[in-house]
Amino acid sequence: MSAAERRDIASSAAPPQVKAVVYERHGGAEVLRAIDLPMPQAGAGEVRIRVRAAGVRPRDIALRAGRAAAPGAFPRRLGNEFAGVVDQVGDGVEGLKPGDEVLGWAVAMSYAEVLTVPAEQVVHKPPSMSWAVAGALASTGQTALAALRALELQAGETLLVRGAAGGIGSVAVQLARAWGVRVIGSAAPADHDYLRSLGATAIDEDETAPARLRALAPDGVDAVFDALGAAATPAWSDSGAAPPRVVGLHDAPRRPRQRARTPCASERSRAGLIELVSAHLRHGLLVRVREMFPLARAAEAHRAVEREPARGKVVLMVYQTAPSESFA
Repeated sequence: MSAAERRDIASSAAPPQVKAVVYERHGGAEVLRAIDLPMPQAGAGEVRIRVRAAGVRPRDIALRAGRAAAPGAFPRRLGNEFAGVVDQVGDGVEGLKPGDEVLGWAVAMSYAEVLTVPAEQVVHKPPSMSWAVAGALASTGQTALAALRALELQAGETLLVRGAAGGIGSVAVQLARAWGVRVIGSAAPADHDYLRSLGATAIDEDETAPARLRALAPDGVDAVFDALGAAATPAWSDSGAAPPRVVGLHDAPRRPRQRARTPCASERSRAGLIELVSAHLRHGLLVRVREMFPLARAAEAHRAVEREPARGKVVLMVYQTAPSESFA
């Protein structure tokens, strides 16, 4: 038997492998690399997904850089939201079958060609939703949804959204408008037209904001969602006599009489994901996707988020019909 024939036999006997992006130490984007992992198998109550798109979130960057705590030993994986095609269904799963297009959330594992998740963490992807948007919606959208629910918004109230042009902020704007809430969104001037297209009134996130906000809401806003996740909600957000209800994506110092709360991962649910899909079908809810990268270029995707953290979503695309094709 020739050496080539022996290699062919060994290759055919080897279990299938899939690519996943990992980091083996904290650091810059250069620590990300793709490795081969055994093909996962769906257990009871699980589905296996061939991933088509995975959203890149600022928290992914924080975990990679060591600014956020992550359990477990290295190498560690990243990615909390994805969209793809079901190709294996575990025992006890109903309502899903191989070939179904879905979107969902995971826990630090969606930067991969294939993954398995509990079936209750996915829902069917509407045909009208692109793969990139679907891959960026589940975790980002549920964070926005949890924040707005925490604010206990009522139709007719006025909400200020800081960082309104970002992925989370723009979903919050769209949901609030669908609920009958008036929205004022702060963003860079280049994003004002975008915010207006979502039904928000746009203001700059700079020294002109206090006067502009007072002119738009002389009695103050009813609630503030700070989607910037970088600093304390500024004093100018409380421009009226009544202190607003406040939710932020950070543990910022709070001023007297403000109620601050950070949405957490435990608030994600299939019901929440169904609500987001319903908002897409009824109101055209979308996530703004500004850049897409192949899975193998995850480091470049991270650099793009670090370069412009406030503008839309960056998405990893996994163009494949078979595992590892995108890395060939």
